[in-house]
Amino acid sequence: MPKRDDIKSVLVIGSGPIVIGQACEFDYSGTQACRVLREEGIRVVLVNSNPATIMTDPEFADATYIEPITPEMVEKIIAKERPDAVLATLGGQTALNCAISLHEAGVLEKYDCPLIGANVAAIQLGEDRDLFKGVVERSGAESARSIICHTMDECLAAAEDLRYPVVVRPSFTMGGLGSGFAYDEADLRRIAGQGLQYSPTTEVLLEESILGWKEYELEVMRDHADNVVVVCSIENLDPMGVHTGDSITVAPALTLTDREYQRLRDIGIAIIREVGVDTGGCNIQFAVNPRNGRIIVIEMNPRVSRSSALASKATGFPIAKIAAKMAIGYTLDEVRNDITQETPASFEPTLDYVVVKVPRFAFEKFPLADDTLTTTMKSVGEAMAIGRNFTEALQKALRSIEHKGSSFHWEGPRPDPQQATELLARAARPTDGRIVTVQQALRGGIDAEQAHAVTGIDPWFLDQIVLINTIADEIESAARVTPELLRLAKRHGFSDAQLGQLRGIPESVVRGVRQALGVRPVFKTVDTCAAEFAAFTPYHYSSYDEECEVAPRERPAVIILGSGPNRIGQGVEFDYSCVHASFALRDAGYDTVMVNCNPETVSTDYDTSSRLYFEPLTLEDVLEVYAVERAAGPIAGVIVQLGGQTPLGLAKALKAEGVPIVGTSPEAIDLAEDRGAFGRVLAEAGLPAPKHGTAYSVEEALTVARTIGYPVLVRPSYVLGGRGMEIVYDDETLRTYVEKATTASPEHPVLVDRFLDDAVEIDVDVLFDGEEMYLGGVMEHIEEAGIHSGDSACALPPATLGDGEIERVRESALKLAQGIGVRGLMNVQFALAQDILYVLEANPRASRTVPFVAKATGVALANAAARIMLGASIAQLREEGVLPRVGDGGQLPSHAPMSVKEAVLPFHRFRRADGAPVDSLLGPEMRSTGEVMGIDKNFGLAFAKSQLAAYGGLPESGTVFVSVANRDKRAMLFPVNRLQDLGFSIIATSGTADVLHRNGIEATVARKITERDGDHEADDERSIGQMILDGEIAMIINTPTGQSARADGYAIRAAANTADVTLITTVQEFAAAVQAIEALRKGTLSVTSLQEHARALDLLGRGSGAGTGQGAR
Repeated sequence: MPKRDDIKSVLVIGSGPIVIGQACEFDYSGTQACRVLREEGIRVVLVNSNPATIMTDPEFADATYIEPITPEMVEKIIAKERPDAVLATLGGQTALNCAISLHEAGVLEKYDCPLIGANVAAIQLGEDRDLFKGVVERSGAESARSIICHTMDECLAAAEDLRYPVVVRPSFTMGGLGSGFAYDEADLRRIAGQGLQYSPTTEVLLEESILGWKEYELEVMRDHADNVVVVCSIENLDPMGVHTGDSITVAPALTLTDREYQRLRDIGIAIIREVGVDTGGCNIQFAVNPRNGRIIVIEMNPRVSRSSALASKATGFPIAKIAAKMAIGYTLDEVRNDITQETPASFEPTLDYVVVKVPRFAFEKFPLADDTLTTTMKSVGEAMAIGRNFTEALQKALRSIEHKGSSFHWEGPRPDPQQATELLARAARPTDGRIVTVQQALRGGIDAEQAHAVTGIDPWFLDQIVLINTIADEIESAARVTPELLRLAKRHGFSDAQLGQLRGIPESVVRGVRQALGVRPVFKTVDTCAAEFAAFTPYHYSSYDEECEVAPRERPAVIILGSGPNRIGQGVEFDYSCVHASFALRDAGYDTVMVNCNPETVSTDYDTSSRLYFEPLTLEDVLEVYAVERAAGPIAGVIVQLGGQTPLGLAKALKAEGVPIVGTSPEAIDLAEDRGAFGRVLAEAGLPAPKHGTAYSVEEALTVARTIGYPVLVRPSYVLGGRGMEIVYDDETLRTYVEKATTASPEHPVLVDRFLDDAVEIDVDVLFDGEEMYLGGVMEHIEEAGIHSGDSACALPPATLGDGEIERVRESALKLAQGIGVRGLMNVQFALAQDILYVLEANPRASRTVPFVAKATGVALANAAARIMLGASIAQLREEGVLPRVGDGGQLPSHAPMSVKEAVLPFHRFRRADGAPVDSLLGPEMRSTGEVMGIDKNFGLAFAKSQLAAYGGLPESGTVFVSVANRDKRAMLFPVNRLQDLGFSIIATSGTADVLHRNGIEATVARKITERDGDHEADDERSIGQMILDGEIAMIINTPTGQSARADGYAIRAAANTADVTLITTVQEFAAAVQAIEALRKGTLSVTSLQEHARALDLLGRGSGAGTGQGAR
């Protein structure tokens, strides 16, 4: 059936900020959908609160609303735009929950814009645990025995019936949030209590335990003509008990018999038909008992899921793109396969290779968190690798993770039997890196059967690891390594670094010998059909096979190195810049070649660049891509400055190997990264920096700290995301830090800086071409210096800086760009203290604020940066209309809207081993996973939107609890007084209440959680912690204080986390929140598209359009 002609415009609901369990794979899906719908001539209206993704760039939709994804705000967009339909199946759980709320409120019916992609009945059948049990039964399959509960008493009774251990699964949550295994009543009270709270319907399912069973997934698509395709089967290496997002996964499934696979297929097809998903994809999860083959259907997602992105990249079958086409009426047999350009989408993909995905974790950011992997997802990113066999794909994936110790190794003596037994016992608990522990246990003589009995990992996978160990032994013991033995090792995924370790020689020597012997990889093509038809998309992976499939080309190519797996500190913002560079350089006449290993992102879509190499971002792998591309045609250069620290770390070594790096040179990058060299740049430019020193030992660090005075900020050199940063107030803490810091970076020293108290932090992104500088934007941080810039909220244009200060920022940035030798982007962080503008750091690369600045000012900075790197001047880009003809982002007109970026933090995902939440304090080490943007006519409204998008909003009435450190008591008086004027009740701990009373502010005294002698009599018997848990507190202001009160502060923040109450931990954010509450009292929030904002701002001079952006005013 051809395209529906009754749909002229569609509202696409995005997934909001990047959070654990809902990351940029949904931006990838949504971006694909927007592109497809526009190609079909449909007007696309998009709502998404995330500025970091390319999906919210104005060119991907006709009207782009960076607004909170709440039913109320989305209704305002529907009322204004009047779309014909709503597509909510590509924005994860956020979009789905919002769409269901709109349906239940009658909004979709009122405006006559039905859901497409999946109907409400299908969503409810798939998502509602009880209804889904009926679906499974009617499909002739089996569910785990289970009971639906809505209260704790029901949970306790159900557990008696099902017998412990039981699985707790909340309804309508994402990434397993609130789920877990309860082994006894205490566990059940804790896990089910959280689950009931996190479920929007206050519903959990208690299920019989299927711990240790094998887990599989099928990615299935169906159209309204009842054509069904199974796109991909995926097998979890870890058994049931570990969330599939935290497990190593393999595609296609490798340990099923054909009969078992056909049974899963039959069940999957029966379920998608029974649920009634008839215009899109869904993901179905199964558990198989390894002892008797019993199959249980765990759940289905009636939408594009996290696994859909992996399945798309693994097969070359663009699930989201095809789902969008089916949503507007096409059937599978009418949609052509892009890769073969011959077969229809109703042809199931066939794989002649193996794909392995490995998750990336960030437990180092939460040192007190329990690192046991459970059914609640904790990973922050993932890497994928493709190989001709499992061992090759696994080893490539492990080295793609870029985590110290993530690859198999053969260091030190072989473990003896006792050590091997201890290693195996440790591997019984699933953790990040468990596979390496298993490899070491097998190396020590444990056999695959023993390892299977303890870990539940299938014996076939364990046997493959034994094979890797056997080849390692051959390499290590061989009198000389023959070309045949070397080729065998490379075919099983061994890196040059691993071979060097085994032979006791440097990696570079291995590479030289290997190349001299002619042992080089070839590059194969992902073609969806196992080479049955010709492939037209150059989507490649390396293998030590026979035939190379890279075609020759004529145009000069630019190789762009991506950012690898997402992690805290290096997220989708860097992928954004890489994708922009690819688009801009293709338009400028270059072929672009993307190298990346992250399956979640737009950069690894097969049609983003002229060529895609799905490869690890290591020196060895990048050099091989460079070699094959140099043989294919001319190379204009390699870009390393857009993908964050990962490609930057390779710059020097690549240049040493003769690779042409374009843009800022590796030597210039070093000038900014190396403390001594950067100090000289600052001195020559006459720019002040906080007093600082460098230390290689504890004694040196203490000497530096005593010279410059406490407090000091200490950190390892060459880090991203504030890794290992701490503010230190005394000798003892500093001694502990330096002894620990050697793990952060063994070759690099510890940096000690004077910490600037009470400083305003300022962030700028600039472009420099060697002659002229373009100031992209000036951001003022809401929190003071000391909170990592990635975790701090910031405003653009700056909320309180005057023209004189902005001019000083501009002059300082220009001197830095000239002194470092920047060609392209640079980010500089300043601190303004006592009217002195200090330079904190300069990074000559794309920063995480580039997308936010681009959206706030309507100027595509990453596009311009890519062009400058390849020789274009700022004057030329002004002439072409890429940059404004006059002025820049530092000179915004007075009517410019205010944009606020707010960080989204994952504290509720991490618990300590005793089940208590990890502390939610902010500091110099970055902990946020994503961000949102609020944009409106003034700061108060923009900040209110940012809080609504990030945390569900600020209270407009109720009781506020205040407990602040002595240094903050003066700053809190005005905001607390204003809250009282606005009708809020104030509760405070005794010390804070005294100060409030003396200043004429009425406050009730609350009992501290750990009441001490001398504390005032409280007005309520209950502790403040209990009042929070009882739901009586609307907002909590708690700033960190001295050691003695730390326990109290932690307990208050933990209670806030548990009860999901608004928590503010800095007085600056508190003042901003009060401004926002006041702004909300004065008027309601309204919605304006980015396109309207840009027309009203008109920096690029494309016609005044004044007044078109007045929708929000």
